[in-house]
Amino acid sequence: MHRVICWANPLTSGGHGQLLVGSLLSRIEENHAAYRKKLEAAALPGESIREIEERLRTEEKKRPPRQDLPTPRSPVAAKKAIPCPREHERQADSVVPSRYKVSARDSRSMMDVAVFRISKQKKRAGEISRYNLSDGYVEVTAGPYGMASIWDYDIVLMLISYLTEAMNRYREGKGEKPCRVFKSHVSDILKFCRKGDGSRQFKEVEGALDRLKGTTIKSVRESSPRNGKRSMREVESEGLISHYRVISRTDTGKVASVEIEAPNWIYREVTSGAKPDILTVHPDYFLIESGIGRFVYRLARRAAGKDDAKWAFKTLYARSGSTGTLKKFSENLRKVIATDDLPEYGLVEEVGLSGPQLVMMRRSDKKILK
Repeated sequence: MHRVICWANPLTSGGHGQLLVGSLLSRIEENHAAYRKKLEAAALPGESIREIEERLRTEEKKRPPRQDLPTPRSPVAAKKAIPCPREHERQADSVVPSRYKVSARDSRSMMDVAVFRISKQKKRAGEISRYNLSDGYVEVTAGPYGMASIWDYDIVLMLISYLTEAMNRYREGKGEKPCRVFKSHVSDILKFCRKGDGSRQFKEVEGALDRLKGTTIKSVRESSPRNGKRSMREVESEGLISHYRVISRTDTGKVASVEIEAPNWIYREVTSGAKPDILTVHPDYFLIESGIGRFVYRLARRAAGKDDAKWAFKTLYARSGSTGTLKKFSENLRKVIATDDLPEYGLVEEVGLSGPQLVMMRRSDKKILK
C-alpha cells in the first residue's frame, strides 16, 4: 500500500496564509501592469509586443554593464525555455499604423455596388438595399444605429490599407503575419482620412464604428453546372467590421485609442493568395465632399482602371442604393460631371440608346472633351 504524504503549505494555511497569497497576487498584477506600461512607453510605430521585447533585449545586450551594480537578469530573457513559433507561423498581436507612408487601398470586390449610404441626411436604420448581379445578389442591411455611410467607410479603407501593407512586408520577410486586429490612435485615423482633429471629429468616430459594425453585407452567389458538376449556391453574411473597442478619457470625453477587428471576408481577401484583389485609392479621394462623387470615383477606379468606361444613368442609380428618385439622382450626378474635380478621372455625359450615360476616362487620356 502506498502512503500519500500531504505537505502543508504555510502560505495557504489559515487566514494569515490567505492574506499572504492575496498580497503576492496583487504584487504580481502590479509588476505585470508596470512591465506592460514600460513596453508601451518604449514602443515605436508599427511594433507589436513581441517586436518591442526583442528590440529591448538587443539594446540591453549592446549596452555596457555598469561597474557599480551586478548585471540584472532580463525578465524577458528568462523565458528562453518557452519555444518560439516558427517564422512562417508567427503572427503579430495587432496591426498598428507604421512609420511608413501607406497608400489608401480598397477591396475591388466591393467597389461595383454601394455597401453603404451615399446620403448624409438619412440614417436609414433597419433598411435593406439589394443589388442583383449576374451570378447572384448582394444585400446591405442597416442596424439600429443606421446604415454606414460612405464617409464611415473611410475607416474600413484605413483597415484594408494597413493590413495590406503589413501583409506585403510579411511576404518580403520584413515582419510578422498580421492578425485581424487593427489598433490605432484616433488622431491617426483622422489624419489618414484627411479630417480635422476637433472635438466633433473625435466624437463621430465611435458613431461611425457603431454603424459599420451594425451594417451587414450578405452575398449570395450561384454557379452554373459545368463538366458534370452540380450548380451550387453560396451565402455569406458579415459586417463591415467584426468588433471594435474604444478607450476614451473620462475628463474630456475624447477617444484615446481604437481597436478594430477586420471581418473574415476582408482578412481572407488580403492575406490569402499571392496577389490580393486590392486597388490603390488616390489620396484626394478623401477630399471629395459629394457622396455621389465618391461613389462615381470608386466605380471608375474599378471599371475604368487605365482605360475608359461607360455607365447608363439608370445603372448607376440602381448600383448607388439611393432612396431618392432617378430624376433627383441624375440632377446630382450632372453637378458632379459639371464640377469635374474627381482625382484621376474626367467625366462626360453622352446620349445612349436607353438614355443618358456617363463616360469615365483617365485624365491623361486626350479623348476627354468638353
